[in-house]
Amino acid sequence: MTTAATSSLRRWWLPTLVGYRASFLLNDALAGLSAGAVVVPQAMAYATIANLPVQVGLYTCMVPMLVYAMLGGSRAMSVSTTSTIATLTATTLVSAGVAVASDEPSRDLMTLTLLVGVLLLLARLFKLGSLVEAINKPTIIGIQVGVGATVAVGQLPKLLGETSNYSGHGFIRSLVGVAEALPGANPATVVLSAVSIAVLLVLKRFAPRVPGPLIVVIGGILLVALTNVTDAGVELIAEVPAGLPAVVLPSFDNVGALLPGALAIAVMAFLESAAVARGIRRAGETQIQSNQELLATAVASVAGSFFQSMPAAGGFSQSAVNQGAGARSQVSALVTVVLAVVVALFLGPVLSLLPQATLASMVIVAVIGLIDVRGLARLARINPRDFWIALSTAVVGLVAGLLAAVAVGVIVTLAEVLHALNKVRVAAADRIGDVLVITVGNPMYTANVLETELAVLDAVDAARPVASVVLDVRRMRETSVTVLDALEDLDRELAETGVQLRLAGVPASAAEIAGRTEWYRRVLASGRSFATVEDAVAGPSPSP
Repeated sequence: MTTAATSSLRRWWLPTLVGYRASFLLNDALAGLSAGAVVVPQAMAYATIANLPVQVGLYTCMVPMLVYAMLGGSRAMSVSTTSTIATLTATTLVSAGVAVASDEPSRDLMTLTLLVGVLLLLARLFKLGSLVEAINKPTIIGIQVGVGATVAVGQLPKLLGETSNYSGHGFIRSLVGVAEALPGANPATVVLSAVSIAVLLVLKRFAPRVPGPLIVVIGGILLVALTNVTDAGVELIAEVPAGLPAVVLPSFDNVGALLPGALAIAVMAFLESAAVARGIRRAGETQIQSNQELLATAVASVAGSFFQSMPAAGGFSQSAVNQGAGARSQVSALVTVVLAVVVALFLGPVLSLLPQATLASMVIVAVIGLIDVRGLARLARINPRDFWIALSTAVVGLVAGLLAAVAVGVIVTLAEVLHALNKVRVAAADRIGDVLVITVGNPMYTANVLETELAVLDAVDAARPVASVVLDVRRMRETSVTVLDALEDLDRELAETGVQLRLAGVPASAAEIAGRTEWYRRVLASGRSFATVEDAVAGPSPSP
């Protein structure tokens, strides 16, 4: 294998191990254990959001995390699942009419995870990483507010002692569920929930290095093991089987119904992962590449789909713990994977003693931070338009559902991008004698070329008398038949009014395509295409 090929392989395979030193191993081991103390119980809690058995969350800490460690570019990001992904998973399964509230995860979940991975692979194939990341901050804040409010309200019945979970049914149904649960609230469960939430919040505020989720999980299990709290009505999670996940083949019966949700999950999985990877990257570390993260996240979901995993994404809380504990590479993630395997093999009976309210408390504390009031206030202060975009997206999520919110967010972002691209930037930069120099400040393409042509004609009319117009098109790095036809039409209209059109700075890539048209060949033959604006201004005057 050549040196160049070896370098290329190392860039895509185990990229965070480039330059690895043996002295890093202890830091990575400690960081992996610290992150595992957060991510393992947290992933189990997130599985309950989607009404899935807790072992599905545990399994998501294995294969997806292992795959990302092999392919991902972030040294410290911990990849399992997130509250947003879990909520969208629940919403998708409910919308598709798939029942997953059983002791065994549905094969349709495997299908959904596989679809998410395939969609991300297609995005990588077409190098759409930067396009997906164009979804703006207000839209993401709005979606997260919708997720946070929906999940928080959906978990309240479990805090009161009910076993129902309405997160996947949307905000309105969740509110109804809370009203239904209030009359039958179980006092012991309410007290356990309140204490668990208080412990999590206190530790988060005053001892952020202490793994709060692990503490409340151990506390809940000890409470059940040492007291008769279950006789007081405290409900436990379903029995957790010991062992590793078996290979499961997806079912393709509901692909059509699952596809819209898979698209929404794919968008959010990549956005969250890329945001976390960039947010925790330290100065001097390799830059995060969008398309590499697309590939790593995609393969993590594809591989995980055959091992009963939820769609994979990078989570900020566990990644922050991982980095804060001194992670130097994805070796720390491999340590977390080993920890998850040990838990699955040996601690199933112990985990079966876990109260439902404990996991619900963890979910509540995790998602309440998604309701970013400070972020909304900042948007309102800096740009009210951004604030209304965020608020509108959140309202759509609460009223019409989270899948609709993601769809609206994507549409709004694309509309903003198109609006920015369509904005015509034509300026009469200078006038030298009877020569008018007009600069086209943005690329021309199908949607804006007509407005650009009209703007040029208006600038010429405003500056008359004019003998020649120099059109500075240095930004036209690519072109199309539509654009070239519009330029030919502009040339004809100016000629009919006695004005000569000169082109300046046509890039080689655009000139190559333009040279295939008869019009541009005539322009070249008549000496009206110049390398610079200065040359065009100094060109020969048009014949009378």
